[in-house]
Amino acid sequence: MIVVAGEALIDLVPQGTGALASLKPALGGGPYNTAVALGRLGSPTAFCSRTSYDAFGEALLGGLRETGVDVSAVQRGTEPTTLAVATIDANGSAAYSFYVDGTADRLFTAPAELPARTRAVSFGTCSLVLEPGASAYEELMRSAAEQGVFTALDPNIRAGLIPDPDGYRARFKSWLPSVSLLKLSEEDALWLGGTPREWLAAGPAAVVITQGGDGLTAFTRDGGVHSVPGEGVDVVDTIGAGDTVNAALLHGLAAQDALSAEALVGLGADGWTRLLRFAARAAAITCSRAGAEPPYASELRDF
Repeated sequence: MIVVAGEALIDLVPQGTGALASLKPALGGGPYNTAVALGRLGSPTAFCSRTSYDAFGEALLGGLRETGVDVSAVQRGTEPTTLAVATIDANGSAAYSFYVDGTADRLFTAPAELPARTRAVSFGTCSLVLEPGASAYEELMRSAAEQGVFTALDPNIRAGLIPDPDGYRARFKSWLPSVSLLKLSEEDALWLGGTPREWLAAGPAAVVITQGGDGLTAFTRDGGVHSVPGEGVDVVDTIGAGDTVNAALLHGLAAQDALSAEALVGLGADGWTRLLRFAARAAAITCSRAGAEPPYASELRDF
């Protein structure tokens, strides 16, 4: 079982151009997209979050159930669902503004225990920024690591939500001893500062950096550097592409029984190349569709 911990929200995606273009609601949030992608790939998955009882909250849970994701660890509240308004540029890249005051996912509390048979827990995005929930997710991350559970982190920086950048950067560094696999984009890496080798020295066994259409690179604790090019595709938008990479990495590692720090290093050049190519293909399929629509197992090869 792979547990994905973090927010579920509604993306409001513009239909057309101009400041007053109509907005279409879509199910989203980095952790939510990761859970859906894992479910579509066929990995046993559970979602750990807090959602609203409103119509959006019900739709979010429905989307998880449709892909076979276990929602028994999802907490509920009467507060409204978080909204994210997307802006899509000419290259299909998405930027977001958020409506988060008093929303349900901010009031997440750390569960007493993880779901049975948990092999890995994935964290990231807004859930590690917005208090008081951020501290609860941080508590869960540290607890999982202390229990020897594989942990994955994708900070997926949303700078507009971070009032104290230096404080966040310090907090990010404090998480690294509890992280097995760190995945981040080139833009995230630039914003955070530091280098893959510095991050590896602080805790993770591997760091994967996504480079958009240029592909992915993995850095491992033993000094390995493994890169693959991106997959050529006509990009509609990039919504959910990074989340798909998260899911593909976790799914591929689980399929190889490699959800441990030692196994990450032991994959070697061939194993990492196979895994990264799988993730690149999965992300390319997501980019070829509007919104966060990750692929199903039947659309991919290898795992």
